[in-house]
Amino acid sequence: MMKRNAILLTNDDGIDAPGLLAMHRTITQWIRATGNADRYEITVVAPDRGRSECGHSVTTTRDLTVTETQTGWFAVDGTPVDCVRSAMTVLCPHASVVFSGINAGANLGVDLLVSGTFAAAREAALHGVHSMAVSHYRRPDVPKTWDHTGRWLRPVLDSFFNDIPLVGNPPAPGRDASRLTREDDEHQPGQLWNVNLPAIDPATEMPPVFDCEVERQPMKRAGTRTGHTESDGTSQIASGSVGFASQQPIRIQSDFHGRPRTSGTDVERCFSGHLTISRISPYPA
Repeated sequence: MMKRNAILLTNDDGIDAPGLLAMHRTITQWIRATGNADRYEITVVAPDRGRSECGHSVTTTRDLTVTETQTGWFAVDGTPVDCVRSAMTVLCPHASVVFSGINAGANLGVDLLVSGTFAAAREAALHGVHSMAVSHYRRPDVPKTWDHTGRWLRPVLDSFFNDIPLVGNPPAPGRDASRLTREDDEHQPGQLWNVNLPAIDPATEMPPVFDCEVERQPMKRAGTRTGHTESDGTSQIASGSVGFASQQPIRIQSDFHGRPRTSGTDVERCFSGHLTISRISPYPA
């Protein structure tokens, strides 16, 4: 009997997030459509609640609690990276590929480093497992639906699975089979793809697909120190009366839609209605 490849799904929006359900449905449809039902099995290990924008943070000061919500679906009271670590060590130790998403909102440019969605995929890639983070750019004027995602991701999945070596798969064209064992003796990172779906009419049959670099300019941000007003109408901060023991809020604001858009980068392409694919090294630059 052929050994089945384990596919791990995770996210940062939580185990009940509609984007995770859409990702599971998309992968399931792809497996069936390609006649690979006997080659792949899916395990879901995701946070028990939303953990957006937690980056690559991990839990080290306590045990993690894992709850099997249904067969093959596990909720972890930790971060997305905690989920990947729990899966790769206990729950799904033989995962050969990891998909993280689909995130409700884009993860583009260097700012994707704060994304728990991307961090989960990156963690897997660091340990040699091929991985893909998938996010969906959203705009207020475009319906927030999920049914179209399987159609849009089908050619992306075709490319991804054709590109990665899995157990039982022949070497990719141009790849020397005699070298595979020698290369595997040394640690090799997994491929890491960051995919963003555009915010366009969900009825669109298929948006243009572009391989592109990540935008290197971060979003512009502005910080405002705010304090309560004294009875005489002066601000504590304005009067310079704030001591080190004071607790005063600082509001950080950014303009996601008005961010830098260098021509040809993921931000510019996705904001222009294209599905973007960025192949990224998991290692710090």
